[in-house]
Amino acid sequence: QGNMAFTGKYEFESDENYDDFVKKIGLPSDKVELGRNCKIVTEVVQNGNDFTWTQHFPGGRTTTNTFTIGKEADMETMGGKKFKATVKMEGGKIVADFPNYHHTAEISGGNLVEVSSQISRLFIKTTTKNN
Repeated sequence: QGNMAFTGKYEFESDENYDDFVKKIGLPSDKVELGRNCKIVTEVVQNGNDFTWTQHFPGGRTTTNTFTIGKEADMETMGGKKFKATVKMEGGKIVADFPNYHHTAEISGGNLVEVSSQISRLFIKTTTKNN
């Protein structure tokens, strides 16, 4: 994986399971409509382990996440929610856990391929039993 492997400007081509995914992560319906088949342009600037990842949405809205591989960073979801995450590099893929989903990105055949999958969490509440 080269020093600048991710650097580039990538235009949205297609998605799969968009509606199902955004419903599962709780994206508000106005954001769901905005994102459906919209031609997002993703611009990535990579300098070693430092990244600036910007998504340009139709209508002029942008979301930018700046992070360093292996260090905690302030991030923002596509729905505008702020959170902290440590982005990792695993086998040439950028890997990050967002609040409701797991995200990977890789360069394949000159294309940026991003996969988001929902994370299911199980909460177990325990109570101390007095004997």
